[in-house]
Amino acid sequence: MELVSDTSRPPLVYVKGVPLIKYFAETIEPLQSFQARPDDLLISTYPKSGTTWLSEILDMIYQGGDTEKCRRAPIYIRVPFLEFRCPGVPSGLETLKDVPAPRLLKTHLPLALLPQSLLDQQVKMIYVARNPKDVVVSYYNFYKMAQVHPEPGTWDNFLEQFMEGKVSYGSWYQHVQEWWELSRTHPILYLFYEDMKANPKRETQKILEFLGRSLPEKIVDQIVQNTSFKEMKKNPMTNYSTVPTNVMDHSICPFMRKGITGDWKNTFTVAQNERFDADLAEKMVGCELTAHWQL
Repeated sequence: MELVSDTSRPPLVYVKGVPLIKYFAETIEPLQSFQARPDDLLISTYPKSGTTWLSEILDMIYQGGDTEKCRRAPIYIRVPFLEFRCPGVPSGLETLKDVPAPRLLKTHLPLALLPQSLLDQQVKMIYVARNPKDVVVSYYNFYKMAQVHPEPGTWDNFLEQFMEGKVSYGSWYQHVQEWWELSRTHPILYLFYEDMKANPKRETQKILEFLGRSLPEKIVDQIVQNTSFKEMKKNPMTNYSTVPTNVMDHSICPFMRKGITGDWKNTFTVAQNERFDADLAEKMVGCELTAHWQL
């Protein structure tokens, strides 16, 4: 593990046209030789779309609802983040070496940067999409507290950068659409954050069915309870409070901030909302995904 304390908010680095956190960009080449296993499960999302929530639900399922087993390590150790790299913290690939099969994996990568073996091995994947207005508000706050990002600047400036695809991981619009298209030919369960908030038990049952697993209803209820935002926010194994403060500064903003739908209404101005709606309509023309959000 590198003992380097200065993450210094470096500028984003472009890889195949995709802007990435500098340290993450450095992992893309070695990641291409990653060997997936048929029994792996990949969690994929654009950032700030419920990734940690889904990760905890899945680990709870894999551990049969045993909460103590799910406290064996922080979520980023239990569910390695494939492209993660940061000075002073074990990388995703390093973490992966100690994970027993069947493995849960996590990524935010667009398809252009995804290791090919995940597709070749027909690895099952679960994707979560979220209302982009809530995504961008959450992402702005995350940029402020996670020091590996460049300075976010003003909210107005960040919103423009998001719409132009100039934030880390690039275009939200392209990300959600290309994974939606992939779900037609690859074993992918495509979920929506809003559905998970509205009926977490139903969505958890949907996940179990996709995995070909079953659990007693009592255990499913326990999983729903233990993966609620309230429980996860106070759980050091899920709230990222174990990450060094030079990487994530929770005094600026907690990693688990609100976990609600519709929070964008507290941040967007009327003018910003109108501009965003027009931009969204243009970039998502003909795409059935937008029907899932109350914009």
